[in-house]
Formats: sequence, structure tokens, C-alpha cells
Amino acid sequence: MAALPVAPPPAAADDEIVYESMPCIRIYKNRVERYFGSEFVAASTDAATGVASRDVVISPNVSARLYLPRLEDGAAKLPVLVYYHGGGFCLGSAFNPTFHAYFNSFAALANVLVVSVEYRLAPEHPVPAAYADSWEALAWVVSHLAGPANDGKDPWVAGHADFSRLYLGGESAGSNIAHHMAMRVAAEGLPHGAQIRGLVMIHPYFLGTDKVPSDDLDPVARESLGSLWRVMCPATTGEDDPLINPFVDGAPPLASLACGRVLVCIGEGDVLRDRGRAYYDRLRASGWQGEAAIWQAPGKGHTFHLLEPCCDEAVAQDKVISDFLNR
Repeated sequence: MAALPVAPPPAAADDEIVYESMPCIRIYKNRVERYFGSEFVAASTDAATGVASRDVVISPNVSARLYLPRLEDGAAKLPVLVYYHGGGFCLGSAFNPTFHAYFNSFAALANVLVVSVEYRLAPEHPVPAAYADSWEALAWVVSHLAGPANDGKDPWVAGHADFSRLYLGGESAGSNIAHHMAMRVAAEGLPHGAQIRGLVMIHPYFLGTDKVPSDDLDPVARESLGSLWRVMCPATTGEDDPLINPFVDGAPPLASLACGRVLVCIGEGDVLRDRGRAYYDRLRASGWQGEAAIWQAPGKGHTFHLLEPCCDEAVAQDKVISDFLNR
């Protein structure tokens, strides 16, 4: 079970509140108070699964936690999942207990090497800082294709990454980031001939001024997501900014998405459900030459799998993602 937010203090009277989503975060004009998602748990070897984790510093702004499943063959090569956590660009951490528990379980199930990226959060570091950091992490991963394995490289990535099975993924805002990383690969390429095999989009955070039916599942939450975006990206043009709406004029064409396979996971009860479904539908209609799949969790809301990791739907979703990474 994911850690619950701590009880937030009363709002301060000495500063203006710019945005709040309680009980998780309150953003004042001059400071930010986070009540959820910033807790730290150390890397370790998980007693239940045998998954080992360790932390790496990539640059002054970027780090990651790696997860390596127990190996029968010490020379085994595994699919690589470069993962960007969600949290509306302002919450969460690769080092918090929720994601640590999730990847201990998931890495064991899927038998994949996970690179869980720690990027800078808004509003202290407004979007597009998260995109820049996430690109830096991806470039670090593929840098292991160059030169000898012992030439200052991470031994887990150098020794166990099968770069023919390199995937990007994330949930919520992390899916948004993963999409933009794949689009940047399309525009610029990756060093050393690296290619992205596939994209895992879990409950993606996209918006738009067009109305979709799932907006009405929770109008208050939907409005809050729009307000959140404007605070996270002060330079935005609004909900039809290509950074938050990949379907508008000015957005990179979906047909150019730089991977051959995409899995979109949505929740039936998620206010963002139909944005995720539109991503799947528009991608397939775009002329993109890859293979797309979609899976819906019946009755479940946004990022339910992190809140209820043992429920039947979370187990089923993990199995769908695992199968996708291993095909």
C-alpha cells in the first residue's frame, strides 16, 4: 500500500496561495509545501523478491535508482525500462517508498532492468526543466553503448542492458515526459545508434480545450489539472500548448513517434481516461508504422496501481505491461 499524505498544516496567512491540491501540495507565491511523495527510502536488496537496487548520480541535476532482478545467469541481458515517475511535474521521487516498492515487485515480475529517473520538480524548476533532465538521463543510459564496459560505466547497465529492447515509460506526467522523449529522439536521434523499441504510457497526463466525456467524471479534478499545468509551466499558452496537448497544430506529428510499439493503459474511472484513449486512436490514425495496444482497468481511477498495488486490476495491469516488455 502506498504511503498516505501527512496531515497538512493550516494555510499560512503570510503568503498568497497560487495552487493547492490537498492533502498533497500547497504552492504559495514564495514557497512550496509538499505533504506527500518526498519521503526517502534507501536502496537495498528486497528480501521478498531478491531485486537489488542502487542509486546513481548522472549530473548535478539528475540521478536515478536502478533495479536489477535476481539473475540465474550472471551474464544475462535484460530489457531496459527507462521510467519517469508522475506527480503532476511537482510531486514524487524515484527514491520514495511508493515507487521503490512498486519496482521491487515489477522488476521481479517482468525480469527487466529499471532505470527510475529523478528529475527536478516544478514550480521551483518550471517545465520544461523536467524534459531536459529526462533527456539527460536517457542519454546517460545509451552512453553505455560506447567503449569498454569497465570504462567508468555503471556495471548493471553495461553488463545487463539489452539495448535492442530499450523502452521508455511513465505514469501520468511521467507518460507525458516519455512521449516527449520519444518525439525528441525522432527529431534528433540518439548517440551510438540507439533506438527506442517501445513506449509504455500509463494514465497519461494530457489536456486540451476540446471536451471529452471523461472530463465529466470529476469536473473539479479536471479543472484542477488545468490550473496545475499553468502553474507548472508559466510560459505555457494554455491547454492547447503542444507540451500538454500532443494533437494540436504545432505539436510534432504522431506519425514520427520514434519507436515501433506503444502500450497505453487507462483507468475506466480516470478523468484523463479519454485523453489516453485519444492518444491511442490518433496514433493509429496518424500513419505511424508501429504496433499500438490499449488496456483499460475496469472501474479504476488515476494511478490506482500505486495506491492499491495488490488489487486484481493492478496485478492485471502489471502483467499486461510485463508481457509487452518481453515480446
